[in-house]
Amino acid sequence: MPLERVKAFISKFPELKIILFDTSTHTSELAAEALGVKPAQIAKTLVFLADGQPLLVVTCGDKRVNSKQLAKILSVKKIKFADAATVSSCTGFSPGAVSPVGLISGLPLYLDKSLWDFDIVYTAAGTSNSALPVRPDRLREITGGKVIDVCS
Repeated sequence: MPLERVKAFISKFPELKIILFDTSTHTSELAAEALGVKPAQIAKTLVFLADGQPLLVVTCGDKRVNSKQLAKILSVKKIKFADAATVSSCTGFSPGAVSPVGLISGLPLYLDKSLWDFDIVYTAAGTSNSALPVRPDRLREITGGKVIDVCS
């Protein structure tokens, strides 16, 4: 179960607590509304294929990933969004519920520098009605994510 994988992962970090909602938080706007924050403070986890290989980019909910810049940073020719089946099969999460922690496989993970505009950001926690508040520095520490600048 996706939520249980996230709970198991964060059990090593007692300061991290999942928030569950009675309403859907599967978009940045819905999550922001449920939390009473701006959509920018929602850390969306996106799955891309870089020359066919999956990777994750976590960025602020109001940002767009510049795929040309991402391709340049990764030294690849082609970047495209993963389809829903690929998202599910490589992360173990449904689109709209992808967490940067508790993944079913090790994927390269990149954190856009925009996350550091906030003291706390809110990632999905494996379901379309959950959030995991976390400091960007802590997210980098626990995921091993590499900080990049690919958003506009």
